[in-house]
Amino acid sequence: MEFEKNRILIIEDESDIGELLEYNLQKEGYDTILANNGESGLQIAKKEKPNLLILDLMLPGIDGLDVCRLIKSDSDIKDISIVMLTALGQEEDIVKGLESGADDYITKPFSFKVLIARIQSVLRRGQVEESNDDQGVNIMGVKISPRTREVSVNDSIIELTLTEYQVLYLLASHPGWVFTRYQIIDKIRGDNYPVTDRSIDFQIVGLRKKMGDLGHLVQTIRGVGYRFKSND
Repeated sequence: MEFEKNRILIIEDESDIGELLEYNLQKEGYDTILANNGESGLQIAKKEKPNLLILDLMLPGIDGLDVCRLIKSDSDIKDISIVMLTALGQEEDIVKGLESGADDYITKPFSFKVLIARIQSVLRRGQVEESNDDQGVNIMGVKISPRTREVSVNDSIIELTLTEYQVLYLLASHPGWVFTRYQIIDKIRGDNYPVTDRSIDFQIVGLRKKMGDLGHLVQTIRGVGYRFKSND
C-alpha cells in the first residue's frame, strides 16, 4: 500500500537556490512545487494546499512576511506549515517572521541536513497535533481546546502559530513547573532538533504579546527557562 508523500511548496526568487532545494527535497522523497514570487506562490498554495511551505522573505512584489500573513488569515490554507528561509538573520527579523505565523526560521547560508531535520520536525508536530486527544486547559482566564486548537484569553479567541500553541499548551497544562529551553524543544519538536538557536525565546515574546493582559502568566525563570504561573 502506497502512502501519500508530503508536498512542499518552495517560494524562492533565486532560481539556483530554488532548483537546489527542489532537487534535494525530491531526493528525500518529497513532492515539490516551485514558485519564484509571492503572487504565484499564494495562488499555488490555494490550489494545491501543500503540507509545508519554504518561504523566502525578500521576494519581488508581495514579500515573504505578507505571504505568511495572508496564508495564516485564510481559513482554507491557514494550517499549512511555514518554514522561512532567508538571509535576514537579525533578531528583529526572526521575531517578525515568527510573529507573522511562521513555524520555524532558518538563515542563509544553511545546512541542508539541518533544513531537512527541521522540515521533518515541523511536519511531525502537525501530525501529532491532528491526533491530539488530550484534555483541555482552563486556568486563570486562559482556555485551550486541543481538539480544535482554539485558545481564548478572557473569553476572547486569539490566533496562535502552531509552535506558540504548543509552547502555551505545554506550560499551561503544568502550572508552576519550570521547563528549560531544551525540555520545551524536546517536548514539542523532538530530540533531533538543533538547540543552538533562540527560537523558543522568540516564540515566548510573540505569545506574551498575543495574550495581552495575561501575558505575564508566562513567566521567565532567569538562568533556567519558563513556567506558567500557578494558582497558588
